[in-house]
Amino acid sequence: MDAIQKFLDYLKVEKNYSSHTLMAYKNDLVGFEDYLQQNKPDTSIVKTTYSSCRAWFVELSQQGLENRSINRKISTLRSFYSFLLKIREIEKSPLSQHKPIKVKKNLRVPFSKEEMKRVFDSLPNNSFSASRDRLLIELLYATGMRRGELMNLRLENLDLEQMTVNVLGKRNKERRIPLLNRLVFPIEAYLNFREKHLSQLKKGSSYLFITDKGNPVYAKWVYKKVNQIFRTFSQKKVCSPHILRHSFATHLLTEGANIQEIKELLGHSSLASTEVYAKNDIQGLRKVYLSAHPRSK
Repeated sequence: MDAIQKFLDYLKVEKNYSSHTLMAYKNDLVGFEDYLQQNKPDTSIVKTTYSSCRAWFVELSQQGLENRSINRKISTLRSFYSFLLKIREIEKSPLSQHKPIKVKKNLRVPFSKEEMKRVFDSLPNNSFSASRDRLLIELLYATGMRRGELMNLRLENLDLEQMTVNVLGKRNKERRIPLLNRLVFPIEAYLNFREKHLSQLKKGSSYLFITDKGNPVYAKWVYKKVNQIFRTFSQKKVCSPHILRHSFATHLLTEGANIQEIKELLGHSSLASTEVYAKNDIQGLRKVYLSAHPRSK
C-alpha cells in the first residue's frame, strides 16, 4: 500500500473524516505527486525535500492560485508528513520550518435582513423545483448549516413533531438544530411535490434534496442555486451558501442571541470561530455598549 493511501485510510478510520474532505486531501497529494513526476522524477513524495515543496508552491502561485488555496495544500502536506513521522516512514518533515503564506483577511459581508425579506417574498412554492429551491434557502438561513450538511440531509433527519433537524457536521459530529414553526408549510409542500416527482421518474431516494433528475444535490449545484437566486436581489460580490450561514449568525447576534449558543447551533468546536461574526456586527455591539456603559447615561 502506498503512503498516500495509508494516510487516507488513517484519516477515514482514525479521524473519521468525510468523503468530501478525503477527496480534497487526495487531490492535493496527487497534484504534488504529479508535479514531482514531471519535474523531479528522481524524487518520491515520501523522500522529497523542502526545495521541491517550495518549487511547487511557487508554480501554483504563478498559475494564479490564491494564497489561501495554496495554504490549504500546504496544510495537507504538513498533515501527510506528520503522519509519515508518526509511522516512522521519515525522520524529518520537509515542511518543519515552513511558514504559511500571508493571506489578506477578507471580511465576509452577510446579506441584510431586507435582502433576505425580498428573496423570500419573491420565491414561489407552486412546483417541485420551486418548492425545493425555496426550502433550500429557508433551511440554510433558518439553521445556519453548512452546504455539505445540507447536501447530506436524509428524510429521517427531519422531526416535524419535535421541530428539529439532525445534522451530521465536520468529522461526523452530530448536532440537533431547532426548526422555526414557519418552516412546517414549506417542508410539507416540498415533500408532497417531491413524492409526486419521484413517482413520475419511477425512482426513490432517501436524500431530502434532489435534483430534477431525482439524484442527490451536490456542492456545485447548491452553490449555483444560491448564487442564481441572490444575484437578483443583492449587489454583493459573493452570494454563496456560506454567506447565508454568515447571515444566520450575524442576524442572531444582532437580535441579542448569546454567542455561546450561536456556537452550538453552528457546530463550531472553538468559540474563536464564532467570534468572527461579532466583528461584522459593529452596530449591534455599539448599541449594547451605549446601553450598558455607565458613562453613556
